[in-house]
Amino acid sequence: MTPPKLPFPNPAKPPTVACRMAPRPGQMSDTSNITGGDGPTEDPDTVRVAALQKRVGDRVRHLRELRGLPRRALSERSGVSPRYLAQLEAGEGNISIGLLKRVAVALDHKIEWLVSEEDTWTSDALRVADLFRQAPEAVRQQCLDILTTASVADSRASRLALVGLRGAGKSTLGALLGQAFAVPFVELNRDIESHSGMTVTDILALYGQEGYRRLEALALDRVIASHDTVVLAVAGGIVAEPETYKTLLARFHTVWIKADPQEHMDRVRAQGDTRPMAGNPEAMAQLRSILKSREALYEQAHVHLDTAGRRPDQSLSDLAALVRNSRFLQPQ
Repeated sequence: MTPPKLPFPNPAKPPTVACRMAPRPGQMSDTSNITGGDGPTEDPDTVRVAALQKRVGDRVRHLRELRGLPRRALSERSGVSPRYLAQLEAGEGNISIGLLKRVAVALDHKIEWLVSEEDTWTSDALRVADLFRQAPEAVRQQCLDILTTASVADSRASRLALVGLRGAGKSTLGALLGQAFAVPFVELNRDIESHSGMTVTDILALYGQEGYRRLEALALDRVIASHDTVVLAVAGGIVAEPETYKTLLARFHTVWIKADPQEHMDRVRAQGDTRPMAGNPEAMAQLRSILKSREALYEQAHVHLDTAGRRPDQSLSDLAALVRNSRFLQPQ
């Protein structure tokens, strides 16, 4: 059976993040038109990479000219050959991060400013970010409070998202909380499966983590567009995709549902899922490692709920009180 067409290239040719040379003017990519047309079209990845190369080249050249540096002088300062610098400034240089960092240091410029889509010389956002980094902690907190208060009511509405590792109880508690508050409950993985016509397992097998993460981001956008009031349970790994997680934090009130590692494992196994332990004697050590690596990200959730040693009904009562006191949801 032919797998359904998803919004990313064929699994036989998975998307690549490696920089490559842009096609010559008028030349088209050999990638099929994924919108369904018969004619060829430029690969979006190639277009984005070409735009990035041109942006970096233009900025390096502009900075060099502002500093009054001949290309050979910049070469001597950075240790990057004049020929390489010429290619870079022409938007044709497939330069490594290490070499680009040398060029940035030689130009007394931040490397992130060379690659950012924001214009270094005109962007208020970059200027504010730089001022924020230099400000005392009290001023930083004041800025965060002002910006958060100004936008939270509209951006988050009455959307609530539960985050945490598998086995924390997100799906169970989310469904029960939705019933208690008479609001819809959505499990993001089920939404992904419904719209793709495939199980998450099959998506991962065919398209890998990158393909799954793209579908996850699209599913999150759908929930935001279609629900002003909702309880959402998300997969534990959503925190590993920075842009998607930032969207979640900005557009939902978030609760970290946490437990100790042994309880996470016991709950998953109690649900009949033996995958974490199957043929893997180091599963518990890996789970502890994952939890430790994600802890700082989960802690960014607006409130936390520890379900360790608690029955589902007790955890539901705790969660409902937390949500009510925080005014995340109002009973219908």
